[in-house]
Order: sequence, then structure tokens, then C-alpha cells
Amino acid sequence: MEQMAKPLTKNIRPDRAFATLADYESTGGYEGLRKAITQLQPKDVQQWVKDAGLRGRGGAGFSTGLKWSLVPMDAESFQTRYLVVNADEMEPGTFKDRLLLERDPHQLLEGIIIAAYAIQAHVAYIFLRGEYHLAALRLENALLEAGSKGYLGKNILDSGFNLEIILHTSAGRYICGEETALLNALEGKRANPRAKPPFPLVSGLWGKPTVINNVETLCNVPHILHYGIEWYRSLALGADQGTKLFGASGRVKNPGLWELPMGTPIREIIEEYAGGMRDGYKLRGFLPGGASTDFMLPEHLDVVMDFDAIAKAGSRMGTGTLIILDDLTCPVQMVLNLEEFFAQESCGWCTPCRDGLPWTVTLLKDIIAGQGRMEDLDALSGLTRMLGPGNTFCALAPGAMEPLQSALKYFREDFERYITGNNAVMESV
Repeated sequence: MEQMAKPLTKNIRPDRAFATLADYESTGGYEGLRKAITQLQPKDVQQWVKDAGLRGRGGAGFSTGLKWSLVPMDAESFQTRYLVVNADEMEPGTFKDRLLLERDPHQLLEGIIIAAYAIQAHVAYIFLRGEYHLAALRLENALLEAGSKGYLGKNILDSGFNLEIILHTSAGRYICGEETALLNALEGKRANPRAKPPFPLVSGLWGKPTVINNVETLCNVPHILHYGIEWYRSLALGADQGTKLFGASGRVKNPGLWELPMGTPIREIIEEYAGGMRDGYKLRGFLPGGASTDFMLPEHLDVVMDFDAIAKAGSRMGTGTLIILDDLTCPVQMVLNLEEFFAQESCGWCTPCRDGLPWTVTLLKDIIAGQGRMEDLDALSGLTRMLGPGNTFCALAPGAMEPLQSALKYFREDFERYITGNNAVMESV
């Protein structure tokens, strides 16, 4: 029953060893693929995933089955299509995909094969963060194992379907996590985002229809096909379906990552799974889904972790990995730390991001150095609007503005104390 309740982590062992092909098969591995490829048509697989309610786990939360169904398939059934896995996990505070890549690589491979079959793609790419060396080694091993057993290559499971999976280790930066910048990097170009439309589903990798899915998203797919739609929907507690990897970092007693039902209350994650705050520290706020989400407060602890509930509370669920702010950590310096990261990782393609983020960093540094003015807070507020959604080529700058705009909203007195010279001694981050 534990396996059924926690499908994503059922093969993950406490000794940090990874699941081999034999391990994976012993718990039902590749049975979802077998069902999909031998019993269902591609559009049936799309419908299964759509009906199960799987939403993208990379942060946007778009319906996975719906995304697959938008790929042009009828007019030119022979047309080249690609599936690309976004494994370029570089969001500060986020480490969920790394666990899946390193400890259960066959789960991802099975999800890739099923997804490729659903959109009739015969080539798939895993775009892997360059620093994930152990994940690369284990994926390479899993690819060899899957190929030797007939799960990959030509005529998979005697179905007539062929698939090649190529592991591409990125040499890039945070911007490569943006789907169109990722495609440019994969093509050997500078990793700048592309203007949309056209969207990758119609014109993506080398101008061909391309689906881009996150690692965790695809790891859900084999279990939907194996155990069924109703089983998957029964796992959740709220409006969204299935389970998710939720994490917590910061001054909690038990930082880590746990597979929990979608709709789990934030309070439960922090107080029960993360063990609550360390002795001597109090919870002041948290980023609910990685560095590019808005701060939430202790008053939001009873909000549940699903996409719409977090949005209603004024933030985004993002990657579902909480970054905890305690009462002895300066929120202004925490925000500066994040803005320095985003400014460094900007590709420089559009003016608001290229010039606005360094300006943001300069203003924050001046404030912390005691050289700020009250007008600087108005300037920072203006930047959160100028760098907001719709004003840049991609979501990097708007994401960078989320912790800043919410810090100005909730922790304005901390900014003002630096300016007035009455700042209490607090720890830097």
C-alpha cells in the first residue's frame, strides 16, 4: 500500500543507492509502458493523462495531457516531432528533480517513452544540468539497461514504435531552464529565449513540433498508465491530482524532500515533515515554490499546496520547495542574495532584464550600506512593475521580481530601518 500511496519515491532507498532495471521491474516498472504501447493508441494515452488531471510539475502547472494533444498529428502523420525533458534544475532552493534523476532513473525513462509514443516522437532529448554529474552517470547506465531489454530502440516491445533517447549535458546557465532558451542551447545557439508565437508545440526544436516536459511531470506518467486514472485522482487531497515532491530548506529541524498528496497544508509540511523551526528561531515567512515566488507569512500556513490555492493567497506553488525565512535572518539581505543570482543569470537579451536587474541590485546594496533614500523604495516598486509579466521576453525577470515585490509589501519596515539608520542587528544570508 505504501508503494501505491507514494508512486514517485517507492523505489528510493535510504542508503542512496539507485534503482537498477531489475529493482524497477520488481515493483511494476515498465508495465505502464507495456499497456500504453500494446493496448492504446497515441491519442488514447493523451486522453488518459488529461483525464487523470496531471499538471506540469516544473512550475507553470499546465495540463500535461492537454499540452500533448495540441501537437499537430493528423495532417502530416509522418512529420518529425521531438520530446525534450527539462532537467536543467537551477532554481535556488529546488532539488526535487535531482532526487528522481539520481535514485530512480528508469522511472523517468519509462515516462519519456510513453510520452514520446503519445505524440509519436521518435527522438527524445534529456537536457540535463551540467553540474548533475551523478545523475548523468546513472541515466547513461539506465539507458543502456533499457536498450538491452527492448524498452528502447527499434520496434519497442514488438509494437513497431521506435525511439532514441539522447542525453545532452548542458553547458549553460539558469536561463536554459526557460523552454525556448533551452531549445536554442540544444541547437548549439546562444541560450536566448525566443519570441512566442510560434510556440514550441508547433515550431520548436529545429522548427519541428516539440513537447517540453519537466522531469517530475514525466515520472508521474508510468503510474497513471499502470494503476489507472481513478487511482491517480484518489491520491490527492484537494483540487489538483496525484502526489508531488514537496521540500523545505532553511532553519527547520529536518530540511528535506517528501512525496505527499497534492493539497497538503503548508503547516503540515513545515511542522510535521520538516520538524518545525530550530530552537531559538521563529517562522517569519517563506517562499512556497523556490526563489522566484512571492513571500507568504505565518498567517498562510493553513493554505494547501495546490496551484490555485497558492495563487489565491498571492503567490505561486512553483516547484513546491519551500524556502524558510526565520526571524533572525534579514529579509532585505535575503532578497539581495536572490536578486544578485537573477542578475547574474540574465541572458541580456531584453533591456528590462539586462539593465533592470543590476539596477535592482545596486539599489538594494545602497540601502543595506546605509546610503539609501526613501525614494529608492519607490524606485524598487517601479522596477517590480517594469520587469513584470508582459514586459520581457521570458519569465526570468518577472520571477525575480516576485520575492522583491512581496518583501516590499510584507517587510517594508526592514527596508526603512536601513534608510533611517535604526536597523537592528540581524544575520545575513
